[in-house]
Amino acid sequence: MLSICIFVVFNGLSLGVFGLDKYRSIRHQRRISESFLLTITFFGGTIGALLGMLIFRHKVAKLSFILKIILVILLQVMILYGLYRLGLFSVKNISILFRN
Repeated sequence: MLSICIFVVFNGLSLGVFGLDKYRSIRHQRRISESFLLTITFFGGTIGALLGMLIFRHKVAKLSFILKIILVILLQVMILYGLYRLGLFSVKNISILFRN
């Protein structure tokens, strides 16, 4: 149950940060750095970031940022694959995390 809460919090935070940055960009206020947006995406907010990009139409026209997001996702997949190959990550382990 804790892992589900952490998952929801990270993705909610990521979605909120993307929304806040869009809000600030519209009002010509100080923006949230791309490096922070990418960091929060990398550390568990991938779904929230992608939803934030779609819902708020934020950073979708900026090809360099889209490429960086894709790079972050590929890096996450490579890390998960490496953990799987080392035997530290499996479907059984995931099911244990999401058990009540």
